[in-house]
Amino acid sequence: MTPTFLLTAELDLTSFAWLDGLRRGHFPPERNLLPAHLTLFHRLSSAQTARLCKVRLPLGPIPILLDTPLLLGFGVAIRVRSLELEQVRSAARLAMGGEFSSQDSQGWRPHVTIQNKVAADDARRLHRELSTGFEPRAGAATGLLVWEYLNGPWKLVDRLPFE
Repeated sequence: MTPTFLLTAELDLTSFAWLDGLRRGHFPPERNLLPAHLTLFHRLSSAQTARLCKVRLPLGPIPILLDTPLLLGFGVAIRVRSLELEQVRSAARLAMGGEFSSQDSQGWRPHVTIQNKVAADDARRLHRELSTGFEPRAGAATGLLVWEYLNGPWKLVDRLPFE
C-alpha cells in the first residue's frame, strides 16, 4: 500500500501546550489519537513531500493569531490567522506540484480542532463556553512537520524548521 503523508505547521511551545490542553480536555478520549495540530495539507504522496526541500522557508518563526473559536457542526476548533503562513503554504503547494486531494484543493481555513465527532448540542455548548470572553492569542509557527498517516495515528517523518 502506498503511504500517505500530511503536512502541518509546527507551533511554538506555549501555543501548542494551550491548544493541546484544550484538545485533551474536550476531544472524546477514545478518538483522540493525535496531539493538537494545524494541518496545511491532508493527503500527500512521498514524491510531493520529497519536493518540500525546494521550498524557501522563513528565516525564523512567523506570527500567527489564535483568533476565535469556530463551530464545526459536530466539534469546535480555534481559527488561526496568518498571512505569512498562507504564503508558506502557497509556496509549498507550488513546489510539491502533482495532484492534490479534493480536500486540499478547496480553500484553506486554518484551524486547530479541539473537539470533534460529538453531538451537535455538545459542540454548540463548548463553542458558547469558549467564545464567552475569548481573547485572541498571539503565537508563532516555527516550522513544518511531515507525518505519515498510519490508519489513525500519525508518525513524524521530517521536520523543516524556520531558521
